[in-house]
Amino acid sequence: MSTAEKTATSAASGSRGKGGQRLAAAFDAISRMPALEETVERVMKATGQEGSSLAEIGDLVETDTAMAIAVMRSANNGGGPSGRIASVPDAVEALTAAGVRAVAGSLPTYELFQPSPSWASLPERFRRHAVATRHAAESLAALADVPGRDELATAALLHDVGQLVLIRLYPGYEQLLADRGLAPEERVKVERREFGMDHTIVGGVLARRWGLPAVIAGAIERHHSDGAEGLPAAVRLSDLVAHHAAGDTVAPDAMVEAAAACGLSEARLRQLVYEFPYARAPRQRRGEPCPLSRREVDALRGLAEGKVYKEIAEEMGLSASTVRTHLHNVYRKIGAADRAQAVLVARERGWV
Repeated sequence: MSTAEKTATSAASGSRGKGGQRLAAAFDAISRMPALEETVERVMKATGQEGSSLAEIGDLVETDTAMAIAVMRSANNGGGPSGRIASVPDAVEALTAAGVRAVAGSLPTYELFQPSPSWASLPERFRRHAVATRHAAESLAALADVPGRDELATAALLHDVGQLVLIRLYPGYEQLLADRGLAPEERVKVERREFGMDHTIVGGVLARRWGLPAVIAGAIERHHSDGAEGLPAAVRLSDLVAHHAAGDTVAPDAMVEAAAACGLSEARLRQLVYEFPYARAPRQRRGEPCPLSRREVDALRGLAEGKVYKEIAEEMGLSASTVRTHLHNVYRKIGAADRAQAVLVARERGWV
């Protein structure tokens, strides 16, 4: 048993001394969480049709956390080839359409307006925030040099699974979640004070029990950690952006800190927060990695926004001649004849 699991078990034991049993029961309940009936129907239809691409099936899977969990678990526990799979697109590819269909057909479901009595409205509320966080992650990846976009999208979908466990363990926890005046970082502190653990630790333990790779479990476990970097920082910022868009309280300093850890300037952060509720960034097509550096992408994005060299240079803190050099490198790398063609190619491939 890992240190995190020992901590979770000890905290869950309470005064009854049955922490292991209670935690195992909560884990088992989350593992059988129902999927939205509409999602299951669409996945079954797509996997049963000739001509449906695996990318389309993957997009459907990513609209539902329970579906994503089931597909990731199956791909990592005998349903696909050996080796840890860290993203939904890779899991779908490993399972094939037939495998995804089998997984979808085995899931319990709930209706959108008639949730399961045993879960009340929780699965749908949880699904909406998870999907919003995934969308925020995709928007973030379009603005910052974030490695592993598919892994980020998957971690964003699963980042709060630990909250589902805490709801099962502590009857009063759902009221804590309902307090929209409490910033996410403050809520984590309350969890640690009241329960001796927080949802990130429990979520990381659960992800490992499911056989998910360390990169996903670690992102879940550290997405509210001070000084988080890389994938955990990107998940943290995506979560904060989604909370802000929903009207929840968010600490500005936490958002700026997370943005800095992702290499995102405050100007870009403001752009992300402003645009997120209204626009969806195109998903970068798999198999077409961006050949441009972060600076080159930033310069090209400035062109796409209709800015001139001087404006781009001021925003990036560079000279106009340096920006010009970056853009000439862009043209050369992607084979574009001019700025218009460069912007068109980059947009089609989801780089800006």
